[in-house]
Amino acid sequence: MTAGRGDTVDVVTNVRLTGSERTDPFVDEPVDVHLADGVIADIAPVGSLRRRGLVLDGQGLWLIPGLWDHHVHVVQWALSAQREPLGLATSAAEAAAIMSTAPVLGDGRRVGSGFRDALWPDTPTLAVLDAATGDVPTYLINADVHSVWLNSAALRREGFEPDGVGILREVPAFEISRRLNDVDPTVSDPLVARMARDAAARGIVGLVDLDMAWNEESWQRRLSAGFDILRVEFGIYPQHLDRAIAEGLRSGDPVRGATSDLVRVGALKVITDGSLGTRTAACSHAYPGDPHDHGLLTVEPAALVEIMTRGTAAGLASAIHAIGDIANSYALDAFAATGAWGTIEHAQLVAHADIPRFGRLGVGASVQPEHAIDDRDLTDAIWAGQTAQPYPLRTLADTGANLLFGSDAPVSPLDPWAAIAAAVFRTRDGREPWQPHQALDAATALAASTHGGSDDASRIEPGEPADLALCAVDPLVASERELRSLSVAATLVSGRVTHVT
Repeated sequence: MTAGRGDTVDVVTNVRLTGSERTDPFVDEPVDVHLADGVIADIAPVGSLRRRGLVLDGQGLWLIPGLWDHHVHVVQWALSAQREPLGLATSAAEAAAIMSTAPVLGDGRRVGSGFRDALWPDTPTLAVLDAATGDVPTYLINADVHSVWLNSAALRREGFEPDGVGILREVPAFEISRRLNDVDPTVSDPLVARMARDAAARGIVGLVDLDMAWNEESWQRRLSAGFDILRVEFGIYPQHLDRAIAEGLRSGDPVRGATSDLVRVGALKVITDGSLGTRTAACSHAYPGDPHDHGLLTVEPAALVEIMTRGTAAGLASAIHAIGDIANSYALDAFAATGAWGTIEHAQLVAHADIPRFGRLGVGASVQPEHAIDDRDLTDAIWAGQTAQPYPLRTLADTGANLLFGSDAPVSPLDPWAAIAAAVFRTRDGREPWQPHQALDAATALAASTHGGSDDASRIEPGEPADLALCAVDPLVASERELRSLSVAATLVSGRVTHVT
């Protein structure tokens, strides 16, 4: 390949096209894709049109539309490179022991992330963590980010009196995460740039940033410093809604003061319930062990309608976090009542009667297929008594919902191929497929990983943006293992190379 990162390509030569809903006549015949002004200008058999300008030799590989991750917590995912991984801890005692030798960060804290305690044989307690970590403020962030386990030193540092437990859930846990993520930009921005380069190496051309912060300011700063790797749409949280309205932010508008259109205003993000891993997702049936425990609604239905009404009137789309079936029902009700447009984020447990409402209301299902594989055992144990359908990807697609895939990084790694593999094969590590009746075909899964989602997939045809990725294998016929290890030879955003091997 003759082009390097940062170069603008005029022709991608000798490639084979693949993807959903193709209208071209080339089947798997090698073609040249001619680009101009950031869009696809023409597609023709190899060598049939004169090649002008800079050429990227595709060497017979497969060209697909560039991929998107529709749900990322950018700074939190970037900072995970500094945090102690806890995903392999099999008990509270083991997690505490791991943190006892974790490095102390520059701010004097130890931070770990990714633990999953719901099926641990022992209970996380303050005594266990204090015994292992002593006087160094120590924080363990749950894989689902909805709870944080702190030792006494960390609790005191954050203004909490030690309570003998050390577990903060939902709103207090989010506040701890906000504080941990509020690091100096000289620390976070290089890590965000590294994260973006890693994403580009997986074929990603864009992402939706749902950090719990005033995100416009951060992206203005990064763009001014030369960030040019990905397209970004950033979310706005209810605590910032008044400011967003006063300053005239509308979904789809470019970030103010920037010289490029890479970063745009996204949706109003509202978290309405908890999570499966923290056992706080709002469900119609009780959790095991307590007939009164149905999870937690963090925003009441009337308040949700009010927030969405204000956001919609101001020109903001809505992205509503709903994991349990009760939360999904209320979120769909709010979309119907307000005329809002946008997505439900996660949709992990949905009543059978509610599944067709996504399509009828035009509400996108922004889902993370890898969560189904991460949580299959947890789902079978904790949601065994639920009558709603967990992770209903196939049924959502069949009833007209627009699927948009993401990772929810750092909950799962930012890897679109893992998401596609999980959606198509419903398994990992050689296990039998989990609920295979909800598996998707590869074309739908690939489409759901592009900007417009499964109903409005990005395409490779004249006039479309030159956001492209060059793959070593055809993802529409790849095996589960091939998808999870798929190599991307090059990624282009508006014809500019953001990754090349």
